[in-house]
Amino acid sequence: MKKKCTIKFACLFLLAIPLFVSAQVKFASKADSQLFTKVQQATFQYFWEGAEPNSGLARERLHLDNNYPQNDKSTVTSGGSGFGVMSLLVGMERKFISRKSGVQRIEKIVQFLETADRFHGAWPHWWNGETGKVKPFSKKDNGGDLVETSYMVQGLLCARQYLQNGDAQERALALRIDVLWKTVEFDWYTNNKKVLYWHWSPTYEWEMNFAVRGYNECLIMYILAASSPTHSIDAAVYHEGWAQNGKIKVDPIPTDNKALQLHHQGSAENGGPLFWSHYSYLGLDPRNLKDRYADYWKENTNHARINYEWCVSNPKHFIGYGENNWGLTASYSVKGYSGHAPSLKKDLGVISPTAALSSFPYTPKESMAAMKHWYTDMKDKVYGDYGFYDAFSETDNWYQPRYLAIDQGPIVVMMENYRTGLLWNLFMSCPEIKAGLQKLDFTTVR
Repeated sequence: MKKKCTIKFACLFLLAIPLFVSAQVKFASKADSQLFTKVQQATFQYFWEGAEPNSGLARERLHLDNNYPQNDKSTVTSGGSGFGVMSLLVGMERKFISRKSGVQRIEKIVQFLETADRFHGAWPHWWNGETGKVKPFSKKDNGGDLVETSYMVQGLLCARQYLQNGDAQERALALRIDVLWKTVEFDWYTNNKKVLYWHWSPTYEWEMNFAVRGYNECLIMYILAASSPTHSIDAAVYHEGWAQNGKIKVDPIPTDNKALQLHHQGSAENGGPLFWSHYSYLGLDPRNLKDRYADYWKENTNHARINYEWCVSNPKHFIGYGENNWGLTASYSVKGYSGHAPSLKKDLGVISPTAALSSFPYTPKESMAAMKHWYTDMKDKVYGDYGFYDAFSETDNWYQPRYLAIDQGPIVVMMENYRTGLLWNLFMSCPEIKAGLQKLDFTTVR
């Protein structure tokens, strides 16, 4: 009986023929359209030319000033590579690469994922791309990372949907992706509690003890866990764990602009770093997405506008901040890495282009203004082989030709979602995701 159900499901998703691409937005000018495509294509090259050759996955980082930092040219990342898979679909759709080349790269990635280290179905944060062996992210983080795995699965499901009605090679690849998705043991990562845990290690087991409660960048993990046809969680894990029995919601969270309200208890001051409105929503379509805790389109749009208005008001008087120069999120910083955000404590005078560019769906006018300013007025300082550098600070005269996979990927994907809705339509076409959202009492209008 179980075998028949599996075959039946495979046939159902292979027979579905969703309309993936909606009408394109109209740009204000031909020059704007050309610049949009140029930036998107350059950023895409991070995942194409810049990929680790054996695995096909995205390197964790690329530094053009000294090639690879700390001799880690073989370090590949699961979450950033999930964003990279989605970027490959954009590359094929935009004809940055041929469909044949894109399929070959995805096949290489899938082959790596089938044999690389996994831990109860979850992949680690980092591997050695040459060997497939886990590279510890920290001492005890040497096993499964369910959040990064969820970013990978989000990308793989989009690829499955994109390939499922193709030729024999593509259909076979879609089925292999389906197997990878079904072997992620989301239920294991509850540790027999009503919450999902971020990590499990074969040597340290649950010692990291990171129960994931909202609100942050991890909503997609709960959506996928509820949607899994093989290792699903109960709805109570979402409502009691992520939503903390409703404590996630207050009405409303105070912000500096009373018209821009946020309703999630877990949100940091003024909404926190902007990647919270990007990572889970690369595939999960926030348009008309609601549950008992939030209207996610309003939440994300307000989050982006708060970020923008903070930079325009510029309470710490940093050089360069303004209507054409904004965006605070986690990125490289003048000293190491930091979760930049719109608050007196978290704003360090560092602009991260991914913040504004990945917010195109929420703030198209403001994002376009920033992109045009950086490219037209600052290109020599902030733009290189793979698009805009990860971060810069005019206040500190700090400009480094460095990139991070987890920041470059959302640029490519969210710019495409703004233009055509490609990845949103692909992900939301998954029958399992529809069932999972219904299970958690989400409503969508599609």
